[in-house]
This record gives sequence, structure tokens and C-alpha cells, in this order.
Amino acid sequence: MNRAAIIAATATAVAAFAAGCGSSGTTNSSPPPSSSASATAGSAALRAHSSPLGKILVDGSGRTLYLFKADSGTTSHCYGACAQAWPPDTTTGRPSAQGLNAGMVGTTARSDHTTQVTYNGHPLYRFAEDAKPGDITGQDSTAFGGEWYVVSPSGTPITAAAPSPSSTDSGGGYHY
Repeated sequence: MNRAAIIAATATAVAAFAAGCGSSGTTNSSPPPSSSASATAGSAALRAHSSPLGKILVDGSGRTLYLFKADSGTTSHCYGACAQAWPPDTTTGRPSAQGLNAGMVGTTARSDHTTQVTYNGHPLYRFAEDAKPGDITGQDSTAFGGEWYVVSPSGTPITAAAPSPSSTDSGGGYHY
């Protein structure tokens, strides 16, 4: 029985890996849906914003940015299904930092031939289930082999659990 569980888990992992690494002779898969698309034209912008967890990084649209503890330095380990759930913050130009340490802003090449924004050496992502700017529903999640945390302006993960939205908050978010 234990062996069957191991075989099933291995088969699932191989299928997920194959889906994320598949090739059709062109440069990887289609872009993410527009609701979760990152900076598809031009440069990305990063800024700090107040949240129930303190100051956190957000993109130019006010969407919360996360880091993935399973990444190795500036190398992303989030592709395929992972990148659908946690779209990378990508750019086609030099990202800007509004009110942040510009020296901590950078980019890294992804194996899907896009350029991902980094902060303090961490590749940055959004969470597809964050419905609107200010949402932090991905905070303190464990998925795709690692933990996900919002990022402080100092470039470190904030590891506190996200507070529950107020019962009087009909929008479900934190209204930035």
C-alpha cells in the first residue's frame, strides 16, 4: 500500500514536470490570462503598501507580490501548473522601485524565455486567487513544494499568518 502511494505520487510529479517542460518547437506556452498577467508591455513597477501584515511589496497595479521559498537564489522553480496558480511578475524592461531600495530591484531569466522581476534576489509572483489589489490570500501558503510569503520592503519574507478579513468587509479584501 505504501509502495502504491509512492508510485502514484511519482507519476503525478512526472506528469506535472512534463506539463511544465513540454515543448512544441516554439517558445513555451501561451501567456497567462489577462486577470493575472504581469507587466506584459514595458517595465514593471514595485512599491511598498500598507497591509494588515505591515508594509509589503506590490506591483504597479497594487497586486500583492510573494516569494517562493523553494526558489534557489534568483532561479525560479515555479513553472507549469505552479506558474498558473502563482503567476511570475515579469517585465520587458527595467523594473522601477517607487519608495523602495532601487539597488534591490533586479530581474532573472526564466527557462520559458521571459524575464522575471526580483527583489533582494527573490523572484516575485502574484497569487491567482488574490481577486483584487490588497488581497493577501496566498500568505503563509504551502504549495508546489514550498512556502509562499509576502515580501517586506527590506527584502525579507513576512512569515506571519494572514489575518482573516473582517466579517463586515463584504468585499473580502483589505481595500487599498
